[in-house]
Amino acid sequence: MKGEKKIRTAFERATKAMRLRDSIGRGTATTRVKMREGFTCEIEDGRWKLTVDISEKGGGDGRGPDPGVMGRSALGTCLAIAYRQWLVQREVSVSALDVEIQADYDARAEYGVTDGSPAYEEIRYVVTVESDAPEEEIMRVLDEAETHCTYLVIFREPQRVRREVRLVAASKAAE
Repeated sequence: MKGEKKIRTAFERATKAMRLRDSIGRGTATTRVKMREGFTCEIEDGRWKLTVDISEKGGGDGRGPDPGVMGRSALGTCLAIAYRQWLVQREVSVSALDVEIQADYDARAEYGVTDGSPAYEEIRYVVTVESDAPEEEIMRVLDEAETHCTYLVIFREPQRVRREVRLVAASKAAE
């Protein structure tokens, strides 16, 4: 795969900088979600603008992927990127790499039809690697990469989540 030198250089540069100054690796990411007509949400994060909606069947307009697609995509892309990053660092040659996310859900809980949790019942991921490298070497690097994969940790472990509510009177918001 192309770009290995660029990936290795960026990884080494970032690692060195964070070892020298701990604050370089810390920060707060902010994503803004604005509710529009129906269930359409406009998302802004830095230079990125995305649209999320739900399907027409669910009462939305289908103007974009639903939150489940975004969540599964976050996990899948994070895994793929982590694998690639660590395979390059460990100089394991790979021709192709794909990650498939499979999530079992029960939508009844979202609608209050059951008392169960609206969370996924199980998430599985299938990693397909095309390489001539020895299997044990590939597995070792994949395992190492997973210990550094942010969204795998977020999906596996409970996170501290806090809510803040800001109430604004509709008459004041119109001014």
